[in-house]
Amino acid sequence: MSTETLEFQAEARQLLQLMVHSIYSNKDIFLRELISNASDALDKRRLAGLKDDRLRTDDPHIAVEADKDARTLTVRDNGIGMTRDDVVGLVGTIARSGTAETLRRMKESRAKGESTESAELIGQFGVGFYSVFMVADKVTLLTRKAGEETGVRWESDGGGTYTIETVEDAPEGTAVTVHLRPADEEDALHDYVDEWKIREIVKQYSDFIAFPIRMGDDTLNSMKALWARPRSEVADEEYREFYRHISHDWTDPLETIRMRAEGTFEYEALLFLPARAPHDLFQRDARHGIQLYVKRVFIMDDSRELLPSHLRFVKGVVDAADLSLNISREILQKDRHIQLIRRRLAKKVLSTVKDLMTNDTDKYRTFWREFGPAVKEGLLDASEDHKAILDIASFATTAGDEPTTLAEYLARMKDGQDKIYFMTGESRAQVENSPHLEAFRAKEYEVLLLTDPVDEIWVEAVRAFDGREFQSVARGTVDLPAEEELSEEKSGAYAPLLTWLGETLDDVRDVRLTTRLTSSPACLVSDADGVSPALEKMYKAMGQELPPVKRILELNPGHPLVSGLREAHEQRAADPELTETAELLYGTALLAEGGDLADPARFAKLLADRLARTI
Repeated sequence: MSTETLEFQAEARQLLQLMVHSIYSNKDIFLRELISNASDALDKRRLAGLKDDRLRTDDPHIAVEADKDARTLTVRDNGIGMTRDDVVGLVGTIARSGTAETLRRMKESRAKGESTESAELIGQFGVGFYSVFMVADKVTLLTRKAGEETGVRWESDGGGTYTIETVEDAPEGTAVTVHLRPADEEDALHDYVDEWKIREIVKQYSDFIAFPIRMGDDTLNSMKALWARPRSEVADEEYREFYRHISHDWTDPLETIRMRAEGTFEYEALLFLPARAPHDLFQRDARHGIQLYVKRVFIMDDSRELLPSHLRFVKGVVDAADLSLNISREILQKDRHIQLIRRRLAKKVLSTVKDLMTNDTDKYRTFWREFGPAVKEGLLDASEDHKAILDIASFATTAGDEPTTLAEYLARMKDGQDKIYFMTGESRAQVENSPHLEAFRAKEYEVLLLTDPVDEIWVEAVRAFDGREFQSVARGTVDLPAEEELSEEKSGAYAPLLTWLGETLDDVRDVRLTTRLTSSPACLVSDADGVSPALEKMYKAMGQELPPVKRILELNPGHPLVSGLREAHEQRAADPELTETAELLYGTALLAEGGDLADPARFAKLLADRLARTI
């Protein structure tokens, strides 16, 4: 097949331009990325060889070759290799959601001179191959997939196009040849054909790679598994580099967790809590972060069975001593040893976060800000983690700007208070401005402000904490002591109005007086076991229509509008303007809680007409 010239995907072209113009001062990372990709290819070939003997290789390794005369650096592996479609799909495009946002942030960072942020994004979005264009005038990739007859040569100078052609005599595996730009120390562009520089980079970034990295007859890396080495022999920087290798994240981990279990079932684990949430944290096809090894042999990545879904952001490795090398995902799901590891890892992660609450508040707050919404998903499962999750959870509250834990909330509860009050909503501002909070704020009762989508659901599954029930301030009736209790006489005086409003307003199930309000005329509440408006919206967004839910309209008898409406109804019950007033009263209550009017145009007309008569 003759050589074809193809265009990069638009977003890939933008990213290449950023790389060509050196978005990051530490250009050494290009070699780390190439070696990491080679290691992944060797892992994939070893796994493929377990199923097909023809794909096995006796000497899996990575070779680094420097040619000072030609000024080229080649990273070569005998891994799984790629087909033509693989090359076009993996190198010619960036097929990852969130790329546009990545590029926007990269450009902003570069414009501000914030080079570190740009580098963080290289790893986070898995586009490390493109980092070679920070040091290269041209890049040539030669590859042949194991078991295939022909190979492929890909080449680009980092512009808008690349060439691709079929090659008959390509060896199995992949070789990336970087045609290096001249060294420029002022621009932190080192001479990457210098042997000492190559050794330095490999030692710093890739010493733990499980396959030998060779330059000539020398092996440059120790190949020692960090999780198997004593803690005293591993420097913190080694842990950080290992985390970057397995996570493709350029930031340092927030916390490192080591575990070792001995006895009837032995395993070692090295886990990391990231410092920030990945862009795909809430996407269904997001990859989980745990890699499974058996006796130092890589078995699989994305091992969802090793941690529950609500801890899917944890990165790391688990090395089990007593599993088969041929274990499959189906077997993992049923293996009792894996279930035991899963429970212990989850317990250890949550206890580590609890330790951070006590010993490093800043780290804890960073963790909860980034991963709290995901962790709270564990409250929806029938798991044993409920208590541990509630112990580490923190929430916005009416008591101040800082989040509070449930233990802190209980310590501040008023004498006689026997419930944990909360309100859900789409944002803190919306919830804080809700009329439902008026009486609680006036009487200085603290209310949790729950604004994550998962909050709408877990409060239904978890009824209490430490013996105190959760109580929504927007459901059922409230039991706060009132300044002025609703006397039977007052209730009786309003009975005709309440009955008339219930008959007039089709969207309400009942109308009643309340002590919940202090300054607003009315609010809408759900039954104690009813569906909240926010939850109803969530179901609709997922395409699940619920039966129409009618709510209760509560009136504040101390508000002039409500008392005036009662008097007007006594005097002229048949006046059609009263019906319009009832619609306006209901509409304002709905808007005050952030709800949507069924007929906004009619509400606007009624309001405009009423305002016009007051001028």
